[in-house]
Amino acid sequence: MNADMELRITAVPLAWRAAGVLFVVIFAATLFGIYSRPVGFLASIWPANAIMLGLMLRNPAMAQVPGWLAGFAGFMVGDLLTGSGLEKALVLNLANIVSISTAYAILIRLPREICELRQPVSMLWILLAALGGGFASGLIGGLASPRYWGGDVLSGIVYWTAGEFVTFIAFLPVILSAPPLAEIRKYWYRLDLVNRSDLVPAMMVLLSFIASLLIGGPGAVAFPVLALLWCGLTWSVFATAVLTLVFGVMALGVIASGMVPHLHGVPDKAALSSFRLGASAIALVPITLAIVMHSRNELTDRLRYLASHDALTGATNRAAFHEQASKRLAAADRSTAMMMIDLDHFKSVNDTWGHAAGDEVLRETARRVVRMLRPGDLFARVGGEEFVVMINEVTLEQAQSVAQRLLTVISEQPVRVGNPPILIAVTTSIGLAVARPGSASSPDALMQQADHALYQAKHDGRNRVVTAGLNGK
Repeated sequence: MNADMELRITAVPLAWRAAGVLFVVIFAATLFGIYSRPVGFLASIWPANAIMLGLMLRNPAMAQVPGWLAGFAGFMVGDLLTGSGLEKALVLNLANIVSISTAYAILIRLPREICELRQPVSMLWILLAALGGGFASGLIGGLASPRYWGGDVLSGIVYWTAGEFVTFIAFLPVILSAPPLAEIRKYWYRLDLVNRSDLVPAMMVLLSFIASLLIGGPGAVAFPVLALLWCGLTWSVFATAVLTLVFGVMALGVIASGMVPHLHGVPDKAALSSFRLGASAIALVPITLAIVMHSRNELTDRLRYLASHDALTGATNRAAFHEQASKRLAAADRSTAMMMIDLDHFKSVNDTWGHAAGDEVLRETARRVVRMLRPGDLFARVGGEEFVVMINEVTLEQAQSVAQRLLTVISEQPVRVGNPPILIAVTTSIGLAVARPGSASSPDALMQQADHALYQAKHDGRNRVVTAGLNGK
């Protein structure tokens, strides 16, 4: 049995297991939508299409043929069990599948970071997919409207498209931005992770929603906009999408039920479509703002990291090391050790194997050093093949032991480079200086002493540790 056949055999059960999960979810979402029909013709909230689309984008196993069949079956079973005729159920669910497949065809070709709502243009693509999917199903629904609901084709297209558009905008961002299920299970109950000040925007959303119910009028649906924008500025994309979804579902449910004052009862199709589109427009703004803020924060963190770290090895750079070392040296109440580490004959590595091999040797050296250090120890690259380590609260003997272990871990195994691999033997020399509290005026002074010890290690034959003659323990 070849590898391709084994892969197909193992992939089939996974696809069918995913299809089973999808059937259950779509069946439940279909029942929810069917029982949200206060206006008597179509569901005011129909999340099933957006849920199926989101799950297929998040889990490729669900987007295979068994998944599409399971989703369609979930729609059909839900409709048939609640009293729809076979012909009507087929038409309705054909429109659902066409809507999902159209939106899926638009989004599946995009880069992963766009579908995961990590780029500022993400909501524009969600908007395009929602319009495409909504209009595709609207054509089918509009043509079927005179036969099943007694309306004209044009109003049926508009009403159906608006309904699909709103539910895609409301539900899809939540699914696409949700963290992995394991992470949700791990942290959902951790209230101590929530900053209490972040709850203020949510309270403002609730208060503004209550005000919209009490005051009423056509503009009531826009009352929570400012509070939602506040959430977009301070909350994560997922949290903002969840709150926006809750607001949208509540708003659509209240409006469709005729509970808003001054709207003279239950709105007709045109009014309900208008409110749906207004609610979706409101949802777009805070989620887009949250994505922009998240992207800005990621860029800021990345720039801050690049400003303080060496691009090749990931170690702290000289400037950041000096700043951190100065603070620690000033606050130290026990001895501080400084180690200057320099790879032996590194120029010959570049000359013999090339600079790419030399870069890999530097990266592997940094990895080996980091594995040996404590989380609080400082490590930096301060020159071409030169590194520095600073350890607080150690005795001279402890520092010498650490330096010897670093010497061993760097040198005991050759570095594997390339494919097929080349084994490059590496040795290093280490200069060690240890200062009691207050005996070193600055990191530069202590580094200079360690550097002199390093020079002595080189002079004595390399691949050794030499300790500077300081007042030690």
